[in-house]
Amino acid sequence: MTTAPIDASALSARHILVIHGPNLNLLGTREPAIYGSTTLADIDTQLQALASELDPTIIVDSFQSNHEGAVIDTIQERGAGAEAIIINAGAWTHYSIAVRDALTAVARPVIEVHISNIHARESFRHQSLIAPIAIGQIVGLGTMGYSLALRFLLQGLHP
Repeated sequence: MTTAPIDASALSARHILVIHGPNLNLLGTREPAIYGSTTLADIDTQLQALASELDPTIIVDSFQSNHEGAVIDTIQERGAGAEAIIINAGAWTHYSIAVRDALTAVARPVIEVHISNIHARESFRHQSLIAPIAIGQIVGLGTMGYSLALRFLLQGLHP
């Protein structure tokens, strides 16, 4: 499932790009004991409502893909004009130099979000290639981590 692209006129507006990596399209049904029952559509709707409430000039531009190249293309195409990027790179967090390089190339503030606490899980999940280039990392706070990231960013984006 890929969230529909926004229209070109929206790219000229102020926006925050939200990237959801692999398997996040299964939220709500995937391992609910770890990830909860909130769906990806619920998260995106909550973020749009929060942005509208806190700063109506900001558009939340969400994208999900299970394909690494599609995420990299989206970061390059839509991230360059974004005010900031919120990313849950899923498994790519731990091994994708390409996703990290794309984030670095667009030179936008990045907040890394994970629904579960990656530091309390399997050892292969403890390392993040994104954390060193991010302004912050929110882990283990469930889907609320996305809202916290957006709130933090919006505090710093007001003119």
